[in-house]
Amino acid sequence: MNILGISAFYHDSAACLVQDGVVVAAAQEERFTRKKHDPDFPEQAVQFCLTTAGLTSSDLDYVAFYEKPLRKFDRLMETYLSYAPDGLRSFNQALPLWLKNKLYLTRTLNAALSGYKHRYVFPEHHESHAASAFFPSPYREAAVLTLDGVGEWATGTYGFGRDNQLTLLAEARFPHSLGLLYSAFTYFTGFKVNSGEYKLMGLAPYGSPRFAARILDRLIDLKDDGSFQLNLDYFEYCQGLRMTSRRMDNLLEGPPRRPECELTQREMDIAASIQVVTEEILLRTARHVARETGMRHLVMAGGVALNCVANARLRADRVFDDVWVQPAAGDAGGALGAALFVWYQLLRNSRQPSRNSQKASLLGPAFGNDEIAATLSRLKAPSEYFESEAELLDRVASEIESGKVVGWFSGRMEFGPRALGARSILGDARSPRMQSVMNLKIKFRESFRPFAPSVLKEEAHEWFDVPPGYEDPYMLFVAGVLPSRQLSERTENASLHGIHRLLNSVRSQIPAVTHVDYSARVQTVDERQGRYYRLLCQFRKRTGCPVIVNTSFNVRGEPIVCTPDDAYRCFMATDMDVLVLENHVLTKTDQPPVNPGDVDNYRREFELD
Repeated sequence: MNILGISAFYHDSAACLVQDGVVVAAAQEERFTRKKHDPDFPEQAVQFCLTTAGLTSSDLDYVAFYEKPLRKFDRLMETYLSYAPDGLRSFNQALPLWLKNKLYLTRTLNAALSGYKHRYVFPEHHESHAASAFFPSPYREAAVLTLDGVGEWATGTYGFGRDNQLTLLAEARFPHSLGLLYSAFTYFTGFKVNSGEYKLMGLAPYGSPRFAARILDRLIDLKDDGSFQLNLDYFEYCQGLRMTSRRMDNLLEGPPRRPECELTQREMDIAASIQVVTEEILLRTARHVARETGMRHLVMAGGVALNCVANARLRADRVFDDVWVQPAAGDAGGALGAALFVWYQLLRNSRQPSRNSQKASLLGPAFGNDEIAATLSRLKAPSEYFESEAELLDRVASEIESGKVVGWFSGRMEFGPRALGARSILGDARSPRMQSVMNLKIKFRESFRPFAPSVLKEEAHEWFDVPPGYEDPYMLFVAGVLPSRQLSERTENASLHGIHRLLNSVRSQIPAVTHVDYSARVQTVDERQGRYYRLLCQFRKRTGCPVIVNTSFNVRGEPIVCTPDDAYRCFMATDMDVLVLENHVLTKTDQPPVNPGDVDNYRREFELD
């Protein structure tokens, strides 16, 4: 039984193939087109999934699309009519897209899947999220919570899963949305909606939540069960091209920050405030869900579930024994959920929960050494080839130990927004300079943004405030650096001021991954990560430290690299020192000179000027 799941036409379009209940392949279209958050039909992702399994479209038994387009169109039309004549510009922009693709989705699918002769299935948006949260989870039964911007009408749902069936009990409805509330503040602080929410979360620890009381008093009517209504006088996402109205300017002591302008203490305080409010809403909601379902475990999906700070607070609250979050929690994961929805919910196939049913989310393309060698020959890029994996890993570990920044390309590409050790940039977490070097010279991104640590699972509790046996292979929770690893006297540069002084403060034995509040977005690594796990073991053997910096292999504005060509291009356009492509190791100083114009074009392509 071959089931193809598809998400498309909003952001982060993706495809997923499930064969007899096994997730065989999944990927986002952006990785192939190199267009970040690509919303278009995932033509190349679909082809990758089919090729991986040796199939054509005619071999598919079901195709599932992650939402109901007509119901979504109903919501858009009703909203536009409710606010008319306001919102005319937004309506004029949206309608052509609907007439071209979304209203006639079956026609679009037929054209893209030539030879497919069977039925299409259209779960609701939040059914797809719920399926992606529960069916790959390690629990036989669990409460289910989904929270995002908006699907058709729902902005959040809760219910429970048991064995091979989902039951959704209640939903929150547009325009009252936790996801849209957080995105409105993302917009107000000068970051891009549906892309910069994690930047807002990273900025929050630098501020004080002095606006939180105003938000709770003026913007939102929050109930004890986590339900709420927004004061829509402060927002324009229903009818306009702005997320917030002029009233928000008065409430937050000035107009929205313009993108790329200097961050001030006000933006830091705004970020801290909305983060506190988001956590309070999530906690109240989760407690209500626990009471209503009686379940001991919770699973989550939807864009809000990527807020790892809120997730950690929820886990620490102990309302549930444990929490599992879908690593592709956003719309891309809807493709996975839609396919699994068909296999379990509709076809009622049996289910055996497993801690690795999603295969560590390493579900994308892989490239063999011969294929890589051909690419390097075409690029005239000299490399050293290692027959022995042990020798390879010792070489890479020694480069990281010496302070080098290493591009790491190994195995199947990750599915979801996090680099999980397949397409990663690695560095020494013990280095006081590593965060600033990576941010400014490698990633070309905002200097305040923290980096995540990868740590051997068996030693995570010796470095972070987690219990023995703790696991988070998907970087979906934060944890504090243990006090014993913190420095009693922080080293600061007295010549710097404000956020820059905080950024350059050495706080712990692993300063490159210790955020300003002593937290870290931990990834535990075990045998599921294969070669990446063995690399950390080798680094631990050389240095005594089981922790390294792991950030996604890309620059700001670019999707994570997919192919060896992508990796080499990124390597040569940045100050990365070493590139590892499977068993091939490239050193920057050995590479042919780069045309400065090529680097300039690369940076312009991803808006890095």
